[in-house]
Amino acid sequence: MKPVYIMIGGFLGAGKTTTVGRLARHFMQQGKKVGIVTNDQTTDLVDTHNLRSQGFDVGEVAGSCFCCNFDALTSTVEGLGAGELPEIILAEPVGSCTDLVATVIRPLSEVYGVPLDIAPYGVILKPSHGLRILRGESGSGFSPKANYIFRKQIEEADFVVINRIDELPVEEVDELQNLIEAEYPGRPVLRCSAKTGEGFDALLAMLEQRGKFGQRVMEVDYDVYAEGEAELGWLNSQVDVSGDCEFSLDELLLDLIGRLHARLVATDAEAAHLKVIGLCDQSYAVANLISNATGPEMSLASSAMTPSANVVVNARVATDPAQLETIVRAELTAVCDARQLRHNVISMQSFRPGRPVPTHRITS
Repeated sequence: MKPVYIMIGGFLGAGKTTTVGRLARHFMQQGKKVGIVTNDQTTDLVDTHNLRSQGFDVGEVAGSCFCCNFDALTSTVEGLGAGELPEIILAEPVGSCTDLVATVIRPLSEVYGVPLDIAPYGVILKPSHGLRILRGESGSGFSPKANYIFRKQIEEADFVVINRIDELPVEEVDELQNLIEAEYPGRPVLRCSAKTGEGFDALLAMLEQRGKFGQRVMEVDYDVYAEGEAELGWLNSQVDVSGDCEFSLDELLLDLIGRLHARLVATDAEAAHLKVIGLCDQSYAVANLISNATGPEMSLASSAMTPSANVVVNARVATDPAQLETIVRAELTAVCDARQLRHNVISMQSFRPGRPVPTHRITS
């Protein structure tokens, strides 16, 4: 049996990591060996820490996207499973990437020397920005160039998943599906909640299908694509936090992400996705901000009291990266000072993504 390669795409904050984790647990419960490949433009990725904390076998392609470092993708896949490829390979690309059919899926079929059973390519739609972008509203939170990437992701998908249906009124879900079907005809639209599992059986059934999938090769204006990515400031940081007394890990993360949210709103800097994970002993907690409008959420509580923790912050925000770093450093200091905690910044990188230059691009 050939290993099954499942890639789950979607914009920053769409819910890819939660979906990948749920898929991994499902296949492991079936007795299958599962490997996960995460992807980021730099190191210290919350998603990798999150998935590893759940006990999954995770490899990471850091420093470039799958399409621009195809050899790193394949070598990372080969490093999973202790010398034998897993039966299920789950891959989560960078949330600002598109053109993945031509630059990842087709090269895996036509260039990579290891036979893989490639599943239909699904893209998770992020409702908080999706409705505004697909309606054509000017105040979507992002520029037309960043919106271009969002739309291109849907265009190349074999199917689209409307996520977070547990948080949305039925009429908004209906409107989203109608907008997708009108603008991108021929794509099955699934409704799902990666958090609760609602609609998950339909996702599994779709991933089991085989046929003419991975065929939607598109025309892509790489100038617009590159400029859209470069409008986002990226920041990854890792910080050690400690105190003389125990503190609530969950409250620390919620306070931090709440302060960051307030600063972004005050400076009119739209959050594409801001993720914070805190790790201590055997416990971990995750807080998220997927848009300025929706506000912070505790996506995974730990209920842990601890005298020390390692905190990883990933921020993808429509603002200058130097300004983003200033904000993160200031709010880390403020939240720790408010709790009489010490903090030590182990690493912090802030930057704009460079122009995407795919290793392969197969369009015919």
